[in-house]
Amino acid sequence: MGDEEALGFRPLYRQVRDKLIRRLVDGVWAPGEPLPSEIQLAAELRVSQGTVRKALDAMAADNLVVRRQGRGTFVARHDEERVMFQFFKLVGDDGDRSFPQSAVLSLAQGKANAAEREALKLPKDARVTRIRRLRSMAGRPTIVEDVALPDALFPGLAGMEIPNNLYGLYAVHFGVAVASTRERLKAVALTAEDADALGAKAGAPALRIDRLALSLERQPVEWRLSVCLTDKVHYLSELR
Repeated sequence: MGDEEALGFRPLYRQVRDKLIRRLVDGVWAPGEPLPSEIQLAAELRVSQGTVRKALDAMAADNLVVRRQGRGTFVARHDEERVMFQFFKLVGDDGDRSFPQSAVLSLAQGKANAAEREALKLPKDARVTRIRRLRSMAGRPTIVEDVALPDALFPGLAGMEIPNNLYGLYAVHFGVAVASTRERLKAVALTAEDADALGAKAGAPALRIDRLALSLERQPVEWRLSVCLTDKVHYLSELR
């Protein structure tokens, strides 16, 4: 069958979207690289140009590709600007929106504990790399976070210099693109350890962000617990 029904019974644009995402997963197109034109993709996939356009629009809405007027469609990069506006939701009470600077407090490897295995869907004997870092906004320590990463996905990471933009590191050095996240927010009191890192008082109110990062294939790739002081910042979620 050569017509559009050959792709199956689900909405055609979603099937085309899934096929294009598979190419991103397989590294057919690198971050920042232009995709073939809508006409080329439509001819190759044997669907209408409108179906391809709708699939690309859905991918753009998920920040997987970037549409540039008059230039085409490009694979999204994990640069700081994209990460800030897609994944980083803390904004200064004065409206300032800037990417925080980070300092690594510790970096270690070990056998995944029960919580890490559950969050990251790991087998019993899996190992993880753990990063603890302090993040500052406007020069003020604001966030202390603990990151757990499966060693199987990030071999050798423990021996690398850890940059400010972790998602960029994952994409460039390990071919792991973070496509989406799931977050749970909870008001907490600072533990003595977190308070010491932040230069605050133990028991002071804070916001805990429990974030699971997912790959293009919806595979858990990172579990991050961030404890944030909110006396000068707030969490902003913009729904569409």
